[in-house]
Amino acid sequence: MKRTILIIGILSIVVVFSSCKKFLDVEPKTNLSEEQLFTSEVGFQQALSGVYGQLASNNLYGDNLSMGFVSALAQNYSTLNSNADVALQQTQVLNFASAEVAGYTNAIWSASYGAIAAANKIIANTETSRSVLTDNSYALLRGEALALRAFIHFDLLRMFGPEYTAGANLKAIPYKKEVNENAEIPSTTADVVQFALADLKQAEDLLLQADPIVSSDLRSRRNKLNYYGVKALEARIKLYSGDMDGAAAAANVVINSTKYTFVTPAAAGAVSTGLVVRDRLYFNEQVFMIRVRDILPTVQRYFRFRGALGQTLTRTSANFATLYETTSGGGTDIRFLFRLEQDGGNLFPSKFWQASTATTPITDNLLDQYVPGIRLAEMYYILAEAASTPAMGVEYLNTVRQNRGLSNLATDITATALTAAITKEYQKEFYAEGQLFFYYKRINSTRMQFGPSMAPEQYVLPIPDAELQFNPNYGN
Repeated sequence: MKRTILIIGILSIVVVFSSCKKFLDVEPKTNLSEEQLFTSEVGFQQALSGVYGQLASNNLYGDNLSMGFVSALAQNYSTLNSNADVALQQTQVLNFASAEVAGYTNAIWSASYGAIAAANKIIANTETSRSVLTDNSYALLRGEALALRAFIHFDLLRMFGPEYTAGANLKAIPYKKEVNENAEIPSTTADVVQFALADLKQAEDLLLQADPIVSSDLRSRRNKLNYYGVKALEARIKLYSGDMDGAAAAANVVINSTKYTFVTPAAAGAVSTGLVVRDRLYFNEQVFMIRVRDILPTVQRYFRFRGALGQTLTRTSANFATLYETTSGGGTDIRFLFRLEQDGGNLFPSKFWQASTATTPITDNLLDQYVPGIRLAEMYYILAEAASTPAMGVEYLNTVRQNRGLSNLATDITATALTAAITKEYQKEFYAEGQLFFYYKRINSTRMQFGPSMAPEQYVLPIPDAELQFNPNYGN
């Protein structure tokens, strides 16, 4: 039924919150109705875990918004092949009118607003059922739910809305704060940004007092949208909207916390008794990461040789040499040395390869089954872009380069050269991670690496047809 992909909340009301259905498919599984669920603190926690579980689905960050669809849009892979079954072929050529692209955008739209509806239910019930929560639990649950609502809306904006500079006052996407059946007028790009920042401000105020990550407990809070994740997301959003000072201030909160440290070359390239135990995700750099328990089938399908190179997601050795600039000093980059692996005689990106075995399970080192949401390096890139002079910007960029095994760039650099250097860093750092397409869009790049020339409208994904048909509010 066409309406199942709409933002109006039917998906969440009928499927997610129906009294005769499971609330969400999470661990541990529950058959509680909404009325029962929000009568205890444990129920609230299960509901919030359910939202994170939705984020981890293949429709969202378990695939489409990380290593899959959005990375293919950014030309991270060469999928051109005469075989019609090649993954993401029409996506790579930016054929937005194709059934393939429509299938992905429909799934992303539907799953995103389903997760938003679930977050909205938690937000509403933290007030209506406030008496069952301690002050600390209220702050954590409500703060994370508000932050998740901002996080998901912002990525929908980056995908389906216009670039901010030219499109601030144009209709973009609806910012849903309630679960209802109303067709809502889409907010403008600027309004979505302001709504998201308002949610983050509330989340910040709540989490600053209650989040264990502020005082001590770092490891267990990386896979939650914690206080520092809120500040990092604030930096990302403010940079997007052109608020350079605000972006820099928020990024500095994350960096100055000293909670996050760059991966060491030893950890990035570690091998022990034949078992690769290397930290490919740079775990200690993750400000917010999403646990994807069933990531292995997706990784094997995309990044393992299956008999024909064009059927898997990779690029040629020559492309990787260009990406990492190996002829001009990039051969020492740990991202080049330790995040590409041979399989079937071909190079494949191995950022998401599994290192665990039966004797070294995933739960022992927590280096597997995650996708990055926001990482430390991005905070330095934001500071580089927001710096008042190119020389100051280079210093921030050089911090990342030093920790990736690269030599420093000269400080007597022009603004144009600094932008080019930042772009190269985004291309290397966020390969197969889902952020690069949004970066190209934000800076209105006229070309993506390995891709065609681009016009601004080519960075805007079409709103799903069923949403347009049901919701009359997209017209002028």
